[in-house]
Amino acid sequence: MFKKVTDTIYYVGCNDHDVDLFEGQYVVPNGMAYNSYVILDDTVAVMDTVDASKTDEWLKNIEKVLGSRKPDYLIVQHMEPDHAASIEAFVNKYPDITVVGNAKTFTMIGQFFPNLHITSKLTVNNLEGLRLGPTRKLIFAFAPMVHWPEVMMTYDDRDKVLFSADGFGKFGALDVDEPWDCEARRYYIGIVGKYGKQVQNILKVAATLDIQIICPLHGPVLTENLGHYIHLYDLWSSYTPETEGVVIAYTSVYGHTKAAVELLANELKGRGVPNVVIHDLARTDMAKAVEDAFRYDKLVLATTTYNADVFPFMRTYLDKLTERSFQKRTVAFIENGSWAPTANKVMKEKFAKSKDLTFAKNEVTILSALNDESAQKLRDLAEELAASYSPVEVAEDSIDPTALFNIGYGLYVVTSRDGNKDNGLIVNAVTQVTNTPNRVAVTINKLNHSCETIAKTGLLNISTLSEEAPFKVFEHFGFQSGRVTDKFADYPHAQRASNGLLFLDKYANGVICCKVIDQVDLQTHVMFICDVTQCVTLSDMETMSYTYYLKNVKPKPETDKKGYVCKICGWVYEGEPLPEDIVCPLCKHGYADFEPIG
Repeated sequence: MFKKVTDTIYYVGCNDHDVDLFEGQYVVPNGMAYNSYVILDDTVAVMDTVDASKTDEWLKNIEKVLGSRKPDYLIVQHMEPDHAASIEAFVNKYPDITVVGNAKTFTMIGQFFPNLHITSKLTVNNLEGLRLGPTRKLIFAFAPMVHWPEVMMTYDDRDKVLFSADGFGKFGALDVDEPWDCEARRYYIGIVGKYGKQVQNILKVAATLDIQIICPLHGPVLTENLGHYIHLYDLWSSYTPETEGVVIAYTSVYGHTKAAVELLANELKGRGVPNVVIHDLARTDMAKAVEDAFRYDKLVLATTTYNADVFPFMRTYLDKLTERSFQKRTVAFIENGSWAPTANKVMKEKFAKSKDLTFAKNEVTILSALNDESAQKLRDLAEELAASYSPVEVAEDSIDPTALFNIGYGLYVVTSRDGNKDNGLIVNAVTQVTNTPNRVAVTINKLNHSCETIAKTGLLNISTLSEEAPFKVFEHFGFQSGRVTDKFADYPHAQRASNGLLFLDKYANGVICCKVIDQVDLQTHVMFICDVTQCVTLSDMETMSYTYYLKNVKPKPETDKKGYVCKICGWVYEGEPLPEDIVCPLCKHGYADFEPIG
C-alpha cells in the first residue's frame, strides 16, 4: 500500500492482520501497521523499514513510488525489529544506499545483522541536518529511551513534517477505522510509559518547530488537530490524570471481594463520580487495566490475601504500574482475608518507591464476607473519593459583590464563545476598575484566538482560579490554541452562565460574567473594559496568586544548561542572551515573563 502524504512524501508501510500479540503481550484485535515513508527530492530518502513478515510487500511499495529512480538514503530512526527487520533485505537490493543513523544505531545494526556489509554509512549527531535538495533539510533530534536508547526523530523543514519514530503511534492496522485516543493511550502507557521524562524532553524540542504533519511508525499519519495529540502526549508523559473518575481493579476468589467492589461502585455512582471503571484482573486485558489506571485520577485496589501476599493477578498489576512510574494519583485499598488479612500492607509497600501518590484515609478490611461494619467502611471510602466531584449550584443572574474581592494579581480562565464553539485561555491581567458601576478590565494578547472572539462577540466570563487548581488546568487552557483544539469538548468542570458562556465550576472560587463596553489597543494586547452582569462566589478557597503559582504549582525546569525559563509554563530557552522579541512557543508570553535558570 502506498499513498501521498505531501506532494513529495509517500507512505509505503504495511498492515498486519496476522499478528495476535504485539511484542508478545499486547492484544491487537485490529492488527498493526508498520509505517515507512519515501521522500522524493533531488535525492531520495527512505524513512525506516518494516517487520520481516512484510518485507516483500514493503519493497514492492517502494518500487511503485520510485519508478525508475533509486534511493540514496535509508534513515534508521529506531532499531526495534518491527521497524528494522528489513534493513538487510533493503541494503542487498540497493547496495549503493547510504545508511543514516547515530552511533548507537550502527552498534545495534551490527548486533542484529552480523553478516551485513554496508558500503556507505552516515553517522549523525543530535540536531544535525542532512540536505536532500536546495529547499529541504532533514534535522535529526535524538530521543533516547523513547523507548530505546538509539531512537531519533526527524524533522523535514520543507514540508513541516515530524517523523516521530514510535512517538504518537497506536495499535491497529490502517485499514480499520477506530478512535485514536484509546489505542494510542494503551500503546503509550504499555510501551513508552516508563520514560515520561524523556518524552517531555523531546516535546520541548518539538515545541520549537513548525509542525504541520506527524508521521509515526505505527498508526495513522496525523494532519489535523495536532494540538489534541500533542496535548495528550504532554499529559501522559507528565503522568497528569487525563480524565476524572475512579478505576476499581480487583481480584476475587469466591465472589465476596467482587460483591464489595460492586457495592463501592454503586456508592460512587450515587455520589456523582463522573466515571467508575471496573476491571476484574483475572479476566480483563491487563494492558487496558493499566491504561485506565493512568487515564483516571483515582485508583482502588481490592484483593484477597493469598499466601500472606496478594492474589497473583493483583501482584502482576502492581508490578506493571510501578514499572511505569505510576504517580500523581489517589490510591485506595480494600483487602479480604479469613484469618490474617495482610493485602493492604503488601499493596501499599509495593508503592514505597513511587512518588506523588495520595493514599485514601479510609482503608477497608473484609473478614471473609461483607458485614454491616465493612459495608459502612466502603460507604465512607466512597464519600472520601467522591468529595472532589461535588457539583456547584449557581443561581442565575445573581450579584454577589464579594466575588469581586477574589480579583488580584492572580491567574484566571477567561471564557468566550464564537458561534457554536466555546473557548478558554489563561490570563494574568484582570483588574476591577470601578465599583459604581462594577467594571473590570481584562487584557489579552492579540495572538490568542480568544482576543478575536471577544472583540467580535463582546462577551466574556472570568473564572478566578483557586489555590487547589493543579498544573493540568494551566496546561489545558494555556498550552494549546483554541484555533485547532476544542478545549471544552471533553472538559468535565464547566457550566453555562445566563449569558450563554461557560465558566469553571471546579478549581475556581468565583465567576464574573462580563459585557465589553470599550476596547483599548495596547499594541501587542487588547484591554477589554467590561460591565459586570453577574458575579458569584463558588468557594472559600484562597485565590491562586501569581506568586503561589510560581512557588507551588508550576514545575521547576529540569536542565543543567544556561538559559531562561518561561515563568508562565516552564518552557526553557537555552542560550545567552535572551532575545528581546522572544515569544514562548507554548503559552505565547513574551520577554517580560522569562527569568534566568537557577
